[in-house]
Amino acid sequence: MDRLWFDPAKVLIGGRWLVPDGGGTLPLEDPSTGAEIGAIARGTPADIDAAVAAAEAARAGDWGRMTAVDRGRVLTRMGQLVAERVDDLAVIEATDVGKPLKQARADAVALARYLEFYGGAADKVMGETIPYLDGYTVYTLREPHGVTGHIVPWNYPMQIIGRSVGAALAMGNAAVLKPAEEACLTALAFAALAAEAGLPPGALNVVPGLGEEAGAALAAHPGVHHVSFTGSVGVGIAVQAAAARNVVPVTLELGGKSPQVVFDDADLDKALPFLVNAGIQNAGQTCSAASRILVQRARLDEVVARMADRYAALRVGPALDDLDVGPVISARQKEIVEGFLALGSDLTVAARGQVVAGAPAGGHYVAPTLFADVRPGHRLAQEEIFGPAQVVIPFEDEAEAVAIANGTCYGLVAGVWTENASRAMRMARAVRTGQVFLNNYGAGGGVELPFGGIGKSGHGREKGFEALYGFSVLKTVAAHHG
Repeated sequence: MDRLWFDPAKVLIGGRWLVPDGGGTLPLEDPSTGAEIGAIARGTPADIDAAVAAAEAARAGDWGRMTAVDRGRVLTRMGQLVAERVDDLAVIEATDVGKPLKQARADAVALARYLEFYGGAADKVMGETIPYLDGYTVYTLREPHGVTGHIVPWNYPMQIIGRSVGAALAMGNAAVLKPAEEACLTALAFAALAAEAGLPPGALNVVPGLGEEAGAALAAHPGVHHVSFTGSVGVGIAVQAAAARNVVPVTLELGGKSPQVVFDDADLDKALPFLVNAGIQNAGQTCSAASRILVQRARLDEVVARMADRYAALRVGPALDDLDVGPVISARQKEIVEGFLALGSDLTVAARGQVVAGAPAGGHYVAPTLFADVRPGHRLAQEEIFGPAQVVIPFEDEAEAVAIANGTCYGLVAGVWTENASRAMRMARAVRTGQVFLNNYGAGGGVELPFGGIGKSGHGREKGFEALYGFSVLKTVAAHHG
């Protein structure tokens, strides 16, 4: 790739770009073609040890002594540099992940916004005074954990780095980042820009590598004081178990099977773009993807027909062609998604998108698929596909809508479409999710809006001020002065 300002075959530890311990590399693949386009570093547990030591040294040095105001200024400069390189970052992300260029550009803009938000918030996290016994003054402080570990997935590297690493740095932690081996280029690009912005050496360290090697070592490291993980349920359980041996808190953002609930009074002209786009964005490889569309039966045929029209117009192709949908991340992911789609052989396929003529034969393309009139217990309505597929599920009344919406092991996001304000508020309380969107879905990304799940969607909250609280420890000070 010709837009890189860093060496992807190296790790960043203590402000230095180094060949990983043992000198190993991993192939870098373009999902749009299936071709190998370079190599990334294969970090090892020894590299993780060095990165944690560098982070601890930064906490004891310049970074740890920096005031909250100055931390915020560094983060703000980081955001400005990201904003200046949005187009370059978008091309890198689109090539690395496979998402259409416009989606990659939106992710780069979001990364800049996260840094801007957390830069401004760094000196605004307050303690409080507590009325207590006569002769006492009691107050609280919010202090950083120390060294934080961040294991970031391949589907939204820039956005997840922004909401995780950005918040951790704003609170004064020093971070060790292990990006996904499938897509780590923008993590390295971000680290290079952070150094250019004046982030002290060791405050951010980046060690690419395999999850079972570098990732496992980071989750289990006794020098890490908080772990943030976004990814699959199975790996999340393993990360939490590893961290638990060191009695370390963990923030987990895992899978989802998010519903959008369409009542018979919904404004379909407003709803339809959200119903489809929230399911096929990033080829459906989104934890909060709206993969279940629950429709009150009186409007079922109309919703299916209008969604089918949109699906039939979807074009799938190379990321840099900037179509509606790009490839999935890998040949393995394509195999998994196609295996799920095969489970729908007993279902009605309302429509499919089209892979464009001339798309590279080696690319990992999956045609978006809309299944109609699916029963709530079907595997496609229960399991996370993580690909461009949605199921439409009919319901009769509000009570059944709630039961179906809550009828999976997940609880990340829900959308509700109705012109009845009372019903909208009842549904917001009744659905068991971390976020509910009424007559919208996603709220434009919402850097300020706390995000996280319940059940097997994880625990802890990212984004907004809640993330800052999560990346800090509350200390109570009780002074007896007579």
